[in-house]
Amino acid sequence: QVQLAESGGGLVQAGGSLRLSCAASGRTYTIYYMGWFRQASGKEREFVAGIGLGVTWYADSVKGRFTISRDNAKNMLYLQMNSLKPEDTAVYYCAPMKSRLSSIPSDLTLWGQGTQVTVSS
Repeated sequence: QVQLAESGGGLVQAGGSLRLSCAASGRTYTIYYMGWFRQASGKEREFVAGIGLGVTWYADSVKGRFTISRDNAKNMLYLQMNSLKPEDTAVYYCAPMKSRLSSIPSDLTLWGQGTQVTVSS
């Protein structure tokens, strides 16, 4: 089993930056691809960014503003978020991805507690 713990969220003004972290533990050696998702209040969870085997991919809404990275030695995943907008307000989650360039998590039941990001206008 894999356990996930997100952190780094907070309240920031529009145009500001935040860096989210995700600590993975357990059978992490089975994970090739990881990703970030977000869920705004009253909306479905959506894909944000993915990374694995030297490849990164992003949702169009965050391309050019967000950067995903990972430290395999530390089992850490990161999301650098710049030029934040009010519409980025959501709870952010990390998850293993189904495959390269996919926007689907590998296990729909495997989620951490999430970290709240609030962007004020």
